[in-house]
Amino acid sequence: MTDETENQPEADPRQEPFIVDTDLLTEDQLEGLVEEYCTRYHGVNDTESPLDEKRRVMTAVKNGDLVVWFNPVENSAGLGPKP
Repeated sequence: MTDETENQPEADPRQEPFIVDTDLLTEDQLEGLVEEYCTRYHGVNDTESPLDEKRRVMTAVKNGDLVVWFNPVENSAGLGPKP
C-alpha cells in the first residue's frame, strides 16, 4: 500500500507566483494594476463608480498592504494581499 502523495512530483518553484517589488514597475504599470483591481473587485459589487477606490488601493500598495503578484505560468500580474 502506497501513499498517493509519495507518487506526486514536487512542484517546480519556477512556476510558483511571486511578489514583484513595486520599485521595478513604472507608474503607468502600477496604475493599470490598481485600475484592474478596482474594476475586478469593486465593479462586481454593484459599485456605481469602482474607480473611486483608486486612491485607497494605491495607498494600500504603497504601504505594502497589497502587493504585486506575478504568475509565471499564466504570465500575468495582479494585486493581492500580502502573505
